[in-house]
Order: sequence, then C-alpha cells, then structure tokens
Amino acid sequence: MSEPAIRLDGVSKRFRVYRERNQTLKSIALRRRRSLHEDFWALRDVSFDIPQGSKFALIGPNGSGKSTLLKCIAQILYPDSGSVTSKGRLAALLEIGSGFHPELSGRDNVFLNAAILGMSKSQIRAKFDEIVDFSGVEQFIDQPVKTYSSGMYVRLAFAVAINVDPEILLLDEVLAVGDAMFQQKCMAKFKEFQNDGRTIVIVSHALPVLSSMCDYAAWLEKGRLQEVGATAGVLEHYADAHRSMARVTADGDVRWGTGDVLIDEVELLDRDGRTLHGSIRSGTPVTIRLHYTARERVASPLFSLAISASDGSVVWSGNTVDLSVAPCEVGSDYLDFVIPSLPLAGDDFTLTAVVHDKTTETMLDYRKDIQLRMKMHKASEAGYVALGGVWEQRVRVGEGV
Repeated sequence: MSEPAIRLDGVSKRFRVYRERNQTLKSIALRRRRSLHEDFWALRDVSFDIPQGSKFALIGPNGSGKSTLLKCIAQILYPDSGSVTSKGRLAALLEIGSGFHPELSGRDNVFLNAAILGMSKSQIRAKFDEIVDFSGVEQFIDQPVKTYSSGMYVRLAFAVAINVDPEILLLDEVLAVGDAMFQQKCMAKFKEFQNDGRTIVIVSHALPVLSSMCDYAAWLEKGRLQEVGATAGVLEHYADAHRSMARVTADGDVRWGTGDVLIDEVELLDRDGRTLHGSIRSGTPVTIRLHYTARERVASPLFSLAISASDGSVVWSGNTVDLSVAPCEVGSDYLDFVIPSLPLAGDDFTLTAVVHDKTTETMLDYRKDIQLRMKMHKASEAGYVALGGVWEQRVRVGEGV
C-alpha cells in the first residue's frame, strides 16, 4: 500500500445509552437519584491505514460502527481514545442534503453548502455552472429544495462536495438513491479523482457496487475491526460470515436472505417472449424475467441484477431504485428487465439476482451463478463488450488496388 491518506490508531468511541433520565431539576428532586445509563462502545480499538489515492469501502451490518468511524474521520465526532490523522483537504457527504436549508432554493443552498465546506464566494461563482450541470437539476435550481426528490437532493449535495476539490471525499450511503446515469457520472468522477491521487472512502450496503469500484475494504462487526485488505477477499469473507440465513432449496441451491420474497427463476427471453437456450449472439434483444413469490407483503421492494465475467469482474449492475415498483403482494408474479441489444461479447458470464427491502439493509433473497453464455458475431473480436463496429479502408483515387 502507498503512503496513507488516513491513519486510524486504536480508535474507540463510547456513547451513553440512558435507561432512565432526569430531564428537569424537579425530576432530580423527586427521584432523588441520578439518571441510569449504560456505556455503549460503538468502536473498539480500530486501527488501519487508508492508502492515498485509493477507493476504500467500509462494510458491516447495521450497528457495526461504520458511520461512527466515518464521522470520526470527518472530525464530526472525536474518539474517546486513539487517534485519527488525515492528510489533505477533506469533504464529507454523510447524509442526504446535509447542510441544506429546506426553505432556500437550490441556488442559495449551493452557495450555503459550498461556504460550509470552505469555498469562497468567488470560487463558488466560478464553479456554479459546473456544479449545477453535474447535478442535473438545472430546471429546478431556483425552487426550494424542500420540493426536491431524494435523488435531486443527493445529486446536488454530491455535486457541491466534489467541486470543493477535496483530497479526501467521505460518502455515507448517499449514492443508493442515484439513477443509473448519475452513477455513471460518479464512477467517471471517481476515476478522475483516483488519477489525481485523491482518496474516496465509502460506507454502503451495496456490495456488488463496492466490489466493482473499490480497491480496498475494511470490515467492522460490533465496533471491532474484523479484516482489512483487497476488496474481493474482504467482501467474500464478510458474505461467508453472514450466511446464517442460508437455506438449501429443493434443487440443492444455497440461497441467502429472509425469504419473505423468493426469486423462483431467472428466465432469458427473446423479443417474442420465447425462452432462449444455449449461447446468445451478441446484439440480440433480450428480456431478463425475474419470477418471484412473496410469502409476506413487501411495500417497497428493490430488485437488483449484476452480470459478472468468468474472472469475477462485475461487468454491469443495476437496480429498480428509479422505478416505482409495485408492492410485492403475497403470491407469485414477475418483473422484466428489457435489453434492446445485449452488448456482451463472447464469454461465459453469470447473472446474480437480489431483492432487498427499500433501505437495502435487509436482504430478502439472493440468487447467484445463473449462466449467461454469449457468442460473438466475429472470431476477430475479443473482450467483454461487442461494439458492433465495422472496419473501413479508404482507397486513394488513382492508386491501384
């Protein structure tokens, strides 16, 4: 690893959890005793380095201390013991619309939020058009942000944060609400940041996204560090440790999740709705149909798909966050993902299908290793993506062939 951008040395953080609390002088006089509380250790002796220029993931279940650790790095919270040192200017986006005033317009909030993050008024003016363009909320920039959707909130807040030009960017579950186009913008910006030697630290439950974008990861469990290292290995060990909800189907498949919604089958269909068998030719229209059965009603399900190459690289992932998916009522139904022209090249790919609740924190079902075998148009091409390009050669006038 390169020289660390952030160093955590024995970081511990304690909170008081009150069972009975005296709110007034009167309650103190009447009760004649002190408030009763217990110490809750959100972090216990956490030590590791975050390399400079890396994209670093913090993973763990709810209550593991991820967000508390991120706030300690951002110096919003201070550890009870241990130390946090960072190198370079830091910007943090720890919740949707943090630093925004709901009654002010998007324009006013850009100036307010950027000033909070340390930009001068002249710097904000110079960056304003770039911020608004990245956020994609130009049409609504003079409307009060209380009228914005959660996606518009986070796009504008993120656009401000990255234009502070930080050496270190801290993100806590803020990208889950971004649509596919915005996520592509973010990925391109992350790549630009990495090329510039900047550091990004991300807290998220979206493991497939972290797998494709992060270099390193740290796994926290009940406030203690379990493992730190290359992302693929840490995510695999984390998933193995949290398969207590594993179940074996009648076909012998191992599945994970609460089972409130079960993905019964993932079917590949052609444009006429017929099942596709064997290898699929690049450029073929394909519909991926998720057949599912709900054992309990789920008001706002979130369905996800990921396509991985034979070497484990995530080629594509997406979810229904921008689609108002109807509640999963008790019984069976299906959901289609329509691909006008499947651009994958000749290789053996695998599909992973997942369904979460709307928070993405509770997995309902996880189905992996669904085979997707592709066949190239041309033997002269290789790679993951079929571009569909045609070679053309210009013959100069007057020259023989």
